[in-house]
Amino acid sequence: MTAGHPAQEWDRRYAEHERVWSATPNVTVEEICAPLAPGTALDLGAGEGRHAVWLAGRGWSVTAVDFSAVGLDKGRTGALRAGLDVEWVVADVRSWRPAPGTTYDLVLVAYLHLADDVFAQARSLLSPGGRLVVVGHAKRNLVDGVGGPSNPALLHDEAELRTAAGDLTIERLGEVIRTTPDGDAIDVALVARR
Repeated sequence: MTAGHPAQEWDRRYAEHERVWSATPNVTVEEICAPLAPGTALDLGAGEGRHAVWLAGRGWSVTAVDFSAVGLDKGRTGALRAGLDVEWVVADVRSWRPAPGTTYDLVLVAYLHLADDVFAQARSLLSPGGRLVVVGHAKRNLVDGVGGPSNPALLHDEAELRTAAGDLTIERLGEVIRTTPDGDAIDVALVARR
């Protein structure tokens, strides 16, 4: 990658391929979110919008935020083809804020690997009873799994996600093995409720 702004790098990456990620939701995200009653959802770091579109198809009112306009355009196209309405916001999740007083029943942070803490903001945006759902590459994936970022500072482990949950009630926390064509990837998932 060149030394450009990360949004430009992701725009380039998304523009080079029809899809960087699958059009279907991640299996763990689907497993966690499918039983939930639809409400308002925020997809932080939505990328190509696969989770936002899937949630909207299940009746959620979804806001999808990502700094890649190219990625979100792919999500927007998919939503339009399916006749779904999603609010697409091109912005850096580290600094973006919704309108004052806006809260969500679900805040999804799926495979968003940043050195910055986005979890405090995510917790603050939860409605009473709302859930924070985090799914990402586990630190252990660096030595025992395949794929994902190679910088351990960007990866999660259970202790860090327990801290990220703050004062929320943890409903699920643990590693998940995800089978890929290249071998098993090790993810970690958190579900925490306000």
